[in-house]
Amino acid sequence: MISAQTRVLMKHSLTQLCLFVFIVSGMAAFSSCANIIPPGGGPRDSLPPRLVMSVPKDSAVNVSSKNIILTFDEYVTLQNAQENLIISPTVEHTPLVDYKLRNVTVKLKDSLEANTTYSFNFGEAIRDVNESNIAKNLTYVFSTGNKIDFNNYSGRVIVAETGKVDSTLLVVLHKNLADTAIVKERPRYYTRLNGKGEFIFRNLPEGKFAVYVIEGQGNYSRRYNDSTRLFAFRNDPVTINGNTIPDTLYAFQEFKPKEKSTASPQSKSSPITKEDKRLKYSLDLENGQQDILSPLSFTFSRKLTSFDSTGFVLYDTGFQKLSGYEFSLDTGKTKVTLKYKWKENTALRIWIAKTAVADSAGVTLAKADTIRFVTKRESDYGSIRIRFSNLDLSKNPVLQIVSGEKLVESVPLTQADFIRKLFKPGSYDLRILYDANKNGIWDTGHFGTKQQPEIVQRIPRQLSIRGNWDNEVNVSL
Repeated sequence: MISAQTRVLMKHSLTQLCLFVFIVSGMAAFSSCANIIPPGGGPRDSLPPRLVMSVPKDSAVNVSSKNIILTFDEYVTLQNAQENLIISPTVEHTPLVDYKLRNVTVKLKDSLEANTTYSFNFGEAIRDVNESNIAKNLTYVFSTGNKIDFNNYSGRVIVAETGKVDSTLLVVLHKNLADTAIVKERPRYYTRLNGKGEFIFRNLPEGKFAVYVIEGQGNYSRRYNDSTRLFAFRNDPVTINGNTIPDTLYAFQEFKPKEKSTASPQSKSSPITKEDKRLKYSLDLENGQQDILSPLSFTFSRKLTSFDSTGFVLYDTGFQKLSGYEFSLDTGKTKVTLKYKWKENTALRIWIAKTAVADSAGVTLAKADTIRFVTKRESDYGSIRIRFSNLDLSKNPVLQIVSGEKLVESVPLTQADFIRKLFKPGSYDLRILYDANKNGIWDTGHFGTKQQPEIVQRIPRQLSIRGNWDNEVNVSL
């Protein structure tokens, strides 16, 4: 027979068991209908891959192995390795570059030179797998001799004609000091420019090198064989040692490439319509108004073989013929220009005879034409005054005013102030040409005669001109 105390204990245990089953059942029911949300991630990885080990060891000496293994702290990938990797000194054959997991391998095909410091700059090639963070300009160095060379050579490259920089250019060093080396031989060293036009060579041996700047796209041999491409040279070799000072090199095109015709030839398979046969022209008027600071130009749809200036007549509104004007045809035979001393806010007429112009097929205008327009007011223009400080007048400075890529005006400066009563409103870039031969234009360089190009200094601030406004700026050079 079960005692009363035992029955109390059994009842208490049963109650605890039921409570446990109820809790477990409730949790199961809750988990079956709830969405399980994984824990949120941490901040985005913004750190580039870090080199943790290399074989041979970074900055090792007395190296003989041509196989290199670089190990990083995370999985990596390579992008455009052959274009990015710079090996100094240069090698004749393209090395094999590969990656797997956390390793990047380089296998050289060339024999290693004795007592030489080699450096491998990977540019933007090495990136992590997850976020593509770049191990920018990661450089690995070793020497086949018993010491590492630590000499540097740095500087800047400027495009002489514009004062701007071109980061696609390369600076190259030749051990052979003859002028023919840049044409016939692979350079001993080369490096890229950064976005500011700056360059630096590291781990150079002591010695003298010829210095050049060439365009860096294509041509793995890094030679200069096209005088229409940007190029620069140092007149004398640079002496590399622990005290080499920075340089500034000025790139130029010795000859301008011929401009390609923008006219699209008539397709042989497409018949020429009646509309195509007509000789047409366009005018550079702005909403029927003529700029009082510029000539008026007619641009024709085809090259002209016949031009009669007497077939163009300038009249006032009463059709009284004016004097002092000149119509002329440009050398390209497609543009007729009217030069005249315009008066502000004046209505004018131009009469064009039907036979004033003709193309090679003898096609003339469809009919005589009359053009009506009005000259702009002086209040449509702004006055400008530019005060220069530190302007060296002994260098024959010429102020160049530029809109976009177009040189609007060149003005020789004989004093530190430039004043113009009327100037067309807009935003302009300013440059100073140091005109060595005083001909008013920029002159290129010539490698054969060791003549450097004339230098243009770009002024970093823009000139913004407002109409009917006195625009004054101070420029410190």
